[in-house]
Amino acid sequence: MTGYFLQAFIYLVAAVIAVPLAKRSGLGSVLGYLVAGVAIGPVLGLVGDETSTIQHFAEFGVVMMLFLVGLELEPKSLWAMKTRLIGLGGLQLLLTTVLITLLAQALGQTLSVSLTIGLIFSLSSTAIVLQTFQEKGLQQTEGGKSAFSVLLFQDIAVIPMLALIPLLALPELASQHTDSDSHGNNFSLVEGLPAWLYAIVIIASVAVVTVGGHYLSRPLFKFVASSGLREIFTATALMLMVGIAALMSLVGLSPALGAFLAGVVLANSEFRHELEANVEPFKGLLLGLFFITVGAGINVDILTDNALIILGLTLTVMLVKSLVLFVVTLFFKLKAANRWLFALSLAQAGEFGFVLLSFSGQNAVLPAGLIEILSLVVAFSMFLTPGLFILFDKVIMPLYTGRSNRRKPDEIKEKGTVIIAGIGRFGQIVNRLLLANNIKTVVLDIRSEQIDNMRRIGTQAYFGDASKPDMLHTAGIEHASMLVIAINDKESSIDMVKYIKHAYPRVKVLSRAFDRGHGYRLRQAGVDFVVSETYHSALEMGAEALRSLGIHPIQAKKQVAAYKAIEAKQSDTLYAAWLDDASGERIDNNFIKLFIQLETLIQEALKEAEKEATPHIHHQETVVKSAEDSKNE
Repeated sequence: MTGYFLQAFIYLVAAVIAVPLAKRSGLGSVLGYLVAGVAIGPVLGLVGDETSTIQHFAEFGVVMMLFLVGLELEPKSLWAMKTRLIGLGGLQLLLTTVLITLLAQALGQTLSVSLTIGLIFSLSSTAIVLQTFQEKGLQQTEGGKSAFSVLLFQDIAVIPMLALIPLLALPELASQHTDSDSHGNNFSLVEGLPAWLYAIVIIASVAVVTVGGHYLSRPLFKFVASSGLREIFTATALMLMVGIAALMSLVGLSPALGAFLAGVVLANSEFRHELEANVEPFKGLLLGLFFITVGAGINVDILTDNALIILGLTLTVMLVKSLVLFVVTLFFKLKAANRWLFALSLAQAGEFGFVLLSFSGQNAVLPAGLIEILSLVVAFSMFLTPGLFILFDKVIMPLYTGRSNRRKPDEIKEKGTVIIAGIGRFGQIVNRLLLANNIKTVVLDIRSEQIDNMRRIGTQAYFGDASKPDMLHTAGIEHASMLVIAINDKESSIDMVKYIKHAYPRVKVLSRAFDRGHGYRLRQAGVDFVVSETYHSALEMGAEALRSLGIHPIQAKKQVAAYKAIEAKQSDTLYAAWLDDASGERIDNNFIKLFIQLETLIQEALKEAEKEATPHIHHQETVVKSAEDSKNE
């Protein structure tokens, strides 16, 4: 046991030191994990042969990640993205496979070996790309959505690859493979089956995951939830993951694909959020461990003996994939920075490359020496990927968004009582109300075209980034009594609140929030007043919908008032639960329970408001009827 404890301690220490340093430097957590692995492996030699075993275990993090991705998608969502999924993904996979196959043949490899290499390097790293997208907030960009579609297609394409690769076996390797297999146990249910029976087994396995997930999961989760023990629900979630992975492995399919399919099936489940909350921590830890093992598993001897070959192959693969991806964007009309984000984010080989390389060796398709070199190519391409994201952030994005940013900040001579950061639709309304009451404002916005538009209609506004302290100083923050934050950037708005409350605590800060979670983070940062940008407009729309459907205006008005009252009453309780459960980072179980209680309280309050409105409605109708009778007399 002592040896296991020491190894676990080494991995954890490496992660705890390297990842925060990488995040602070703007390099992202993935590069931090990879650097940690290199440090404890090739550099210091603190870990050894157990790395490959741990890597197989850590690959379960990829399974969990795809399960969580599936939970976020409904079958309707998948159908809606079919053009990107099949078009973008299929074209990328086909072109990349063909080009790399031709290059491998040009380097002297046989057709079967070249095709296998082409298939392996056509895949990208779902783990790195999705993790980085999440950290940098790129999921909702056009480039991010397109990359996500390609990654989904690639993960699905692993199934036919696993079926095709054994057909490419080399005769000279087959005898060696047979001898080595005779001493092992593959735990396969499909070994030796004829093709037609193998196809039936695969279909049956997918059906078990799909049908079982739809019809059996709800009774199971209800039974487990009735125990009230969170650890049992966590155990059930892990049992589900392990069971799916085992089933898929036994029939020769990808465990990650099975988990993704199960996630899609459960996307409409009422236990979806609970599953996410329980699986997420394990996913993050195992993915981090996986990246550490990639760095630690670099074979120094093979690397030093073949350094130029490995570097050349890595750069060639990444260049070919980038060019293919860039060409694909021309057909699907991705533009500007999204085109570059798409091309650069998917330029690496993926974690499934390790799986397919191992599978190819087991099936006598690739020789062991070549597998070792190609494994290093896969690892190095993953290692270089964070650098591509840095290139996108620091060089490419400024080329597209920096035109306005290169404009020098305006000189601000006038000072105001209120500084407004952002003059979009939200900021304009606030500014008009203040000006109408003779309150002087200083309006800042980083979008030069918006500033020019405001000046055309006679609104005084200045170009400048309000999130920068020196710009706030120029705008006269030390003399202002209030800052209104109406910008689109969530993180910048939170940083502004923190800075103002630290440097100018007397200045009152009002901010818009995009959603409940953003509002809580603003409160945590010290904001004086926060309002959701859609809250009041949604209530007004709901009231109008009631009136349009024949509900009496008095009843609609009282129900809106009741809704506001319950929200206001429960606001502090929900915020406190959010802080306690999540430490300001993510929604947890207690918060979800309180939120469900809030829904119940709102429904009860709306029914009570309906009862209270009834006498007032009858009174009004009586008054109106009496007035009409008097008029008729």
